Amino acid sequence: MFGKLEGLVERYEALGAQISDPAVIADQSRWRGLMKEHSSLGPIVEKYREYKAAKAAIDDAEELLGSGDKEMEELARAEIDENREKLPAIEEELKVLLIPKDPNDEKSVIMEIRGGTGGEEAALFAGDLFRMYSMYAENRRWKIEIMNSNPTDLGGYKEITFSVEGEGAYSRLKYESGVHRVQRVPETESGGRIQTSAATVAVLPEAEDVEVNIDPNDLKIDVFRAGGPGGQCVNTTDSAVRITHLPTGLVVSCQDEKSQHKNKDKAMKVLRSRLYELMESEKNAAISEERRSQVGSGDRSERIRTYNFPQGRVSDHRINLTLYKIDAIMNGDLDEIIDALNTHFQSEKLRAGEN
Repeated sequence: MFGKLEGLVERYEALGAQISDPAVIADQSRWRGLMKEHSSLGPIVEKYREYKAAKAAIDDAEELLGSGDKEMEELARAEIDENREKLPAIEEELKVLLIPKDPNDEKSVIMEIRGGTGGEEAALFAGDLFRMYSMYAENRRWKIEIMNSNPTDLGGYKEITFSVEGEGAYSRLKYESGVHRVQRVPETESGGRIQTSAATVAVLPEAEDVEVNIDPNDLKIDVFRAGGPGGQCVNTTDSAVRITHLPTGLVVSCQDEKSQHKNKDKAMKVLRSRLYELMESEKNAAISEERRSQVGSGDRSERIRTYNFPQGRVSDHRINLTLYKIDAIMNGDLDEIIDALNTHFQSEKLRAGEN
């Protein structure tokens, strides 16, 4: 580990010299890339320097132990004990910092929420989840844009696709993929009985054009008239767009805009992200089943969380976390859950790396 750290310090210092070079600054694209790498190495180098400072303090203090000056030796022992106590914690922090970063972490995301088992109540819960994520995004000053939606008469969604634009959105939301279960007395239930329903959430890193090459000849594009709840016409022109990617069979629809051109742009944005996820899944399929189980698959078929309204609790089943503040969570207060998930999966990756 320490050999690798020395190499990173050398790279960090070399980058510092390069980003100050006028010739490099003149090439803004290259300069931005070097600045990003320099910034990412900063916390590791700073922590390693802290480690080396503690080690140097121990070495200096040990040289004073044979001085014959009792007061000086006593101070030296205190200095040694204090710094030896620091070292294990600093080493653990360094191990965490050296875990390879997810290249998608800084990206914006495309989220898809679909009502699952439970009929109209599942659609209403899908709407509640959309509201929860919208409020969380608002708290973090991220931008939400609906890409496509299929609303129901009672105000829920059979499905809704939306983008969340903001720095680090994927790093905060990536563990939300999966089945979310709700237990409550639904508005559609007159007898006051508790019902269990579910909705699925998918979180896709937003893909750029350069990451996914889509051949126009591989696309089948249909246009049709948009519709709303109860068969109501949203507009009177064929503005809705359905794109089928023939090689994979992926189908994306968008009808939320009145402009066919805008709907096509949004549908292509979602298609790129789905194809990118497919490419990443195929790439990661080579990872062993044991390794995948260690770090968590994030598979959306897994039931990840239960929202129990009568008991006022939200339980995340992956990390055995239960919080009795369902109202706050449904109003977008997700940081406690997300922080706990990030810590857990980071620890799992660290443990898998050690094995």
